[in-house]
Amino acid sequence: MDRDRIVAALLERYGRTYAEEAGIALRDTPAPLYQLLVLTVLCSVRIGAATAVAAARELFAAGLRTPRAMAAASWQSRVDALGRAHYVRYDESTATALGRGADLLLDRWHGDLRRLRTEAGGKSGKVEELLREFPRIGPVGAGIFCREAQAVWPELRPFFDGRARAVAADLGLPRTAARLAELVPPEDLGRLAAALTRLTLAHGEPSELLSAASDGTGDEQPARTRATQAARAPSGGS
Repeated sequence: MDRDRIVAALLERYGRTYAEEAGIALRDTPAPLYQLLVLTVLCSVRIGAATAVAAARELFAAGLRTPRAMAAASWQSRVDALGRAHYVRYDESTATALGRGADLLLDRWHGDLRRLRTEAGGKSGKVEELLREFPRIGPVGAGIFCREAQAVWPELRPFFDGRARAVAADLGLPRTAARLAELVPPEDLGRLAAALTRLTLAHGEPSELLSAASDGTGDEQPARTRATQAARAPSGGS
């Protein structure tokens, strides 16, 4: 089957990044990068992605969009924001992790994750290693951050974790990150990685997506053309 059709169907159905869904207008500036870090912390426990995104939105709506604001907020105010999103079981421990993480970012990198990037020296593995110093963030969480941040940190590209590559193989797409990167423009690598991840989290079957692509019920434009147009269109979530 035509790979362009498969990729177009993926992007059409699942190609919204989690940062976009959380209302983060991701740029290489301190505030949105920190907001992505917060989202990463929220996603780093065994909880639904939709709940994690809702929790991020509640925290941001409460004004906790920068490490300084997060550090200055009371522990109870963080717990309350998480509670409004029904982020249960992990609300208290996550409130603590967010406070400690904000303190770490302020103390070590002056509140700016771009300084962490500079310390990593352009090495994606070092970026992941440094991210794991934040409370709650382990290998999976570091991967979540890098998957989304590759949109603004080119040295992370192409970033597809093992699960995304396995799903790609099930769809008949290349299994290696380098080959997957050939399917879309660089600015859409994060969207493709998110789409492959969302397909599994939504319990979608590769066979269903393949059927949609074969029937032409997905977007029939070649993947590169469609992805480029989507990148130029206004974002619906931010």
